[in-house]
Amino acid sequence: TIRTAATLTMENIASGWTVTQIHLEVRVKLPNVEASKFEAAANAAKAGCPISRLLNAKITMDAKLES
Repeated sequence: TIRTAATLTMENIASGWTVTQIHLEVRVKLPNVEASKFEAAANAAKAGCPISRLLNAKITMDAKLES
């Protein structure tokens, strides 16, 4: 299972209201996976996120592997 919650930060800048930051809280239950492989996959997903490029927003993430 994967549970994700997103918190958006919007600011009223000169051009109007803009999403400037998104923080993702990701919780994953995945049997028989090494924590290092999970962390590498989570970091790759964050780095290649097409939404962050689309919005030109700062993306932060707290990804945790649950047992």
